[in-house]
Amino acid sequence: MNRKMLDILACPMCKHHPLESFELNLNEDVIVNGVLFCTSCSRFYPIIEEIPIMLPDELRDKKQDIEFMKNNKDLLPEKITAHGLPWHL
Repeated sequence: MNRKMLDILACPMCKHHPLESFELNLNEDVIVNGVLFCTSCSRFYPIIEEIPIMLPDELRDKKQDIEFMKNNKDLLPEKITAHGLPWHL
């Protein structure tokens, strides 16, 4: 995901803008893996292989989100791993 996208993305649940970003893998201005976090409603949205997965709660893949958090728990802030919505570790 190009970092310039951060200027236009909003939380699909509460429409808050701007979102916080946590880059796990960065290649110049492209976020390869990371997380977008809404400071308003505490929801997180993973970025996997340059694709931000920004779906409403009812369409999210819980198994994929939990696996992503487990694989990156040492790199992600506690507000995501311990308190992020719609689920956390």
